[in-house]
Amino acid sequence: MTTALQRPELAAGTWVVDPVHSAVSFTVRHLGLAGVRGAFGQFSGEITVGDDPLAASVRAEIAIASVTTLNEMRDGHLLSPDFFDAEAHPTVVFASTGVKQVAGDEYVLSGDLTLRGVTKSVELTLAYNGTQTDPQSGAEKAGFSAVANILRSDFGVGPQMSLPSGALAIADKVRIELEIQAALAG
Repeated sequence: MTTALQRPELAAGTWVVDPVHSAVSFTVRHLGLAGVRGAFGQFSGEITVGDDPLAASVRAEIAIASVTTLNEMRDGHLLSPDFFDAEAHPTVVFASTGVKQVAGDEYVLSGDLTLRGVTKSVELTLAYNGTQTDPQSGAEKAGFSAVANILRSDFGVGPQMSLPSGALAIADKVRIELEIQAALAG
């Protein structure tokens, strides 16, 4: 039995990402053994919704200089020309190109990701977590969780150093995870 997909109940307007209640993080394997986690502390974004929430557009920016892996030496190396080259490329930009519903509250958000001056199409697996009225501010809030995998080599991020085993010292695949809360702009 097949059930019809329903559109999310998301009010038309501009939804602004609340950085205090959101997170942008990544994980990459080191020596093929353990996932090293990092996060960005400064980011912004807007979700523009019309009458059809499935025609929404998303634009987000991340400040590269805000990266943290809880290791000062590694963070400095990530900011260098070896990796993000933060001085020449201070922001990461995502601009959506479409969204499609795959099941219930699960979607695929497609868009162009620009990192280190290179733009590539990416797909994020997106979960719509619903809406609530914030009891403190009275603002209408919406929640989303998203995951994407990218290859750092596609964006020229970091060297591809092989170990004697053949594995990469730093994996090419990077898992990006987003926890987003956005407020409907008044």
